[in-house]
Amino acid sequence: MIEVDARGLSCPEPVILTMNAMKKGGSESIKVTVSNTVARDNICSLAKKRKRTATAQRVGDDFVIEIA
Repeated sequence: MIEVDARGLSCPEPVILTMNAMKKGGSESIKVTVSNTVARDNICSLAKKRKRTATAQRVGDDFVIEIA
């Protein structure tokens, strides 16, 4: 599993980091941690566009998105 820590970053940075992880890892699962709802929503949309599933959950003050 590839882990991306994008906490504290504003869009489009978390999306770019996630896209890079998708390219690097191929079909490997990815875990992305972000600190705002906009980044969460944008990463979930990216996963859907790439025909991958994304599940997001709140963990403390952050959101953890798992992309399969």
